[in-house]
Amino acid sequence: MPAAGPTAFAWFRAGPAPAGWQALEIPDATAVLAIPPDAAPVPGDPGSVSATVTAPDGDLRIYLNATPQQGEESLANWSDFRLAHLTGENAASASRLQYRTGMEFRGGTGSCLEDTYVTRIGAHKYREIACLVAGTRGGSVLVAAAPADSWDRYSTVLQQAVDAYASE
Repeated sequence: MPAAGPTAFAWFRAGPAPAGWQALEIPDATAVLAIPPDAAPVPGDPGSVSATVTAPDGDLRIYLNATPQQGEESLANWSDFRLAHLTGENAASASRLQYRTGMEFRGGTGSCLEDTYVTRIGAHKYREIACLVAGTRGGSVLVAAAPADSWDRYSTVLQQAVDAYASE
């Protein structure tokens, strides 16, 4: 029998966003993304909502995004699907850190992956939490990311954004 280890995403506790956070509903009304007070909405893919926190010099600190479910992704295949999506889109490599299914979000059930990836252009290394959440109106994808070298500084606020994500 394998030794008992820590539960993936043990920090996860679905609940309302902290005071002062803004709610961004995706256009198809399948989910609501909560963003911290220092985040600013930014343009993204059609049908999605995105927000960033940047340093005074413009460097990215935090990236948050919510998008309607669009492809063959499912709660059962989410980890493999996401890693393949990253390497098929703009990552030179992607590695799974942890994965969990059956997570009870506000208004839905989700599967979440924490991973790292390196971009093809510029070899930038990022770490992200990416979740597929199935709600009553449909599925949506949540991405909460930061540069890998600053993950320890921003992981708590990214986790709060995951905790506050609401599927409709």
